[in-house]
Amino acid sequence: MNRKTFIKQASVASLAIGLTPSLSSCMLKKQKIAKIGLGLFTAPRLFQEDVEKGIATLAELGIQEFETYGPYTFSDARNHASWKALTPQLGFDISGFLGLSLNEFQTLLKKYNISVPSMHTDLYTLEGSMGKLAEAANTVGANYVVLPAIPEAERATLDDYKRIAERFNAIGAAAKKEGIAFAYHNHGYGLVPNEQGIKPVDLIFDGTDPNLVFLEMDIFWTVAGRANPVELIQKHSGRYKMFHIKDMRELTYFEGEGSNASEWMALFPKLVSAGSGVMPIDEIVQTATAHGAEHFFIEHDFAPDPVENIGSAARYLESLKW
Repeated sequence: MNRKTFIKQASVASLAIGLTPSLSSCMLKKQKIAKIGLGLFTAPRLFQEDVEKGIATLAELGIQEFETYGPYTFSDARNHASWKALTPQLGFDISGFLGLSLNEFQTLLKKYNISVPSMHTDLYTLEGSMGKLAEAANTVGANYVVLPAIPEAERATLDDYKRIAERFNAIGAAAKKEGIAFAYHNHGYGLVPNEQGIKPVDLIFDGTDPNLVFLEMDIFWTVAGRANPVELIQKHSGRYKMFHIKDMRELTYFEGEGSNASEWMALFPKLVSAGSGVMPIDEIVQTATAHGAEHFFIEHDFAPDPVENIGSAARYLESLKW
């Protein structure tokens, strides 16, 4: 399947034509991604034996930004427990600052000229340990603390989604007081209308303060959840500050609603290096840039060949010009 077919089948024909009104011909010639980022969950095995060697390898591939993932030493006990239960399936247990102290981690980042603008964490740490989280974020230079997923038990009903919106506003206000910002990263759930015609995720988008709650789009999960990335970016202009860049071997949807880790992991075999699949990444990135995006992180869960997969994606993103 080529990209033209993908766009038609995914009902995102507006990707190509929707860009013209918002971008001048001058901008089309000049804009491109300034720094290539990487979600560290893509490459944990590179750090298992030698953290510095892993960082050096990624720097050589052109990676200039990292997005870390929890748990961290200060993370909520529930996050540590869920991580411990999940690691046998993952095949690795490294997280946080890659087993280093924050100062050691910072030293290596400076050595290889890599910044950390974003840190993934969990809901309960965001609500209960914002002070410690913000201290780490400010130390490492992260502007954003990000929730990668809402626990399944916390989003069982529409009322849960309404409560989550209220909790997100409180988290965003607490983050702002600490000099950082809060963002929510989507998976596949909540993106399609229910029996009443309500998209659960709209309860979050509409119920949160855009000055307190920002967004990070995972373009793979968005499409797998039957949503249109460009339409979401345009509808919520200025809120999507970060993007996870992934690609699909062929157009793929969740069998269910993309509600849990087993459904997410079932689609990992469909992942391919950015630029080698059917996702119209160039159009998505162009639209995102025009609507306030700040960071683009390569992500390839369970990458079969991390060095090749990340390197190929980085070269593709570096080539994007418009």
